[in-house]
Amino acid sequence: MSRTNPTHRRSRAPLSLPLVACLLTASAAMSTGCVGLDAEVAYPDSSLDVGPSVLTPEGESGPSLSVGEFKIARKACEGIDTHPITQPLTPDDLTRFLEAQGVKFAVKKARGNLYWFEFPTGEEAPNDQVRLRLAVLDSPNAAADDLHRSLLEHGPGWWGFRRSNLAVLAPRADLEDALQFALERKLACWGVLTVADTDDAYVIPGPYGEP
Repeated sequence: MSRTNPTHRRSRAPLSLPLVACLLTASAAMSTGCVGLDAEVAYPDSSLDVGPSVLTPEGESGPSLSVGEFKIARKACEGIDTHPITQPLTPDDLTRFLEAQGVKFAVKKARGNLYWFEFPTGEEAPNDQVRLRLAVLDSPNAAADDLHRSLLEHGPGWWGFRRSNLAVLAPRADLEDALQFALERKLACWGVLTVADTDDAYVIPGPYGEP
């Protein structure tokens, strides 16, 4: 997998055991694929073609869907305010955004500053929902560090996004499945999209956060 011009943050936290195992078995990971913790979640089927919504880092069409090899196209977020903000947010801000997109979901408070955002899949239990964890932090930097650390702890395939002081962790998925889920619900437009790979967590560039 190419590492050309990746955009990512290096964590000061120690690597988790699953990620260390991936790094120690790099040669095996190249052939069999190194995966993160099992979330026991089945993402809903999607017919969305992500092709029109992604570009190469240089802005050309037809990129490879590999970490560091594509970015979210601005056209994927037409009609959405992608101007970065730094003022403190609450879970209600994400709730209002999802409601404006016509997305079906439910919100539950887990504990303290943690909330569950549950998206129905149309399947029977236990595959009836995809649950995302939202954490309310004290600052944008704290949210970025929390998401990055959480992704490293959970390992390859886990992904998430952040906006201001909110960090949202999503369960493991193939990269295309994660993109379909995030693009259909415009999550990739609401915050900075980040995915865990075998050696670090990488930001997927896109309209939100662009100067």
